[in-house]
Amino acid sequence: MALRLGDTVPDFTQDSQLGPIHLYDFAADSWVVLFSHPADYTPVCTTELGEVSRLRPEWEKRNVKTIALSVDSAESHKGWIGDINETQNTTVDYPILADADKKVSDLYGMIHPNALNNLTVRSVFIIDPNKKLRLQITYPASTGRNFDEILRVIDSLQLTEYHSVATPVNWKDGDDVVVVPSISTEDARAKFPKGVTEIRPYLRITPQPNR
Repeated sequence: MALRLGDTVPDFTQDSQLGPIHLYDFAADSWVVLFSHPADYTPVCTTELGEVSRLRPEWEKRNVKTIALSVDSAESHKGWIGDINETQNTTVDYPILADADKKVSDLYGMIHPNALNNLTVRSVFIIDPNKKLRLQITYPASTGRNFDEILRVIDSLQLTEYHSVATPVNWKDGDDVVVVPSISTEDARAKFPKGVTEIRPYLRITPQPNR
């Protein structure tokens, strides 16, 4: 059965170039970005893994841990990481799961036979500290993922989680946000001292509360 937003994600233990990774233990009280790759030594994924490594300060600022996955072996990952570090001028220091038995791929629905036969498609899963799935995106093999967008989504999810606001179309960090419908305008004016603009009773705008 496919994972749906809000589901508790399945736990697993799988090998990586850093040794066995037990998801729930690894995640602890952090957010997690789990992202899959068709195979080692693939060009688009090489650029992505390097970018995730370069973004380490951004992940840490948001209490996010990253885990990659490929169906090749941990030993193969080590060789590929050498290439990634050299060609992308970075240091990959996060686990790349060695999912040769496709245990995690099957658990998370990463194999789409119509797309890549028996290889994992390029999926992204954002998992919150309660182990709930908050976002899933699947990309075609030829299109590199936009990690700026993934960071933007995490910022939005965390604003909703911690401040009871939602983010409007094309929102970027620092822009005004939307009061969630479950809060009345009267309560919103008390909760958001920077001010609330009521455009319609269901559309209330306030400055981003954590900026």
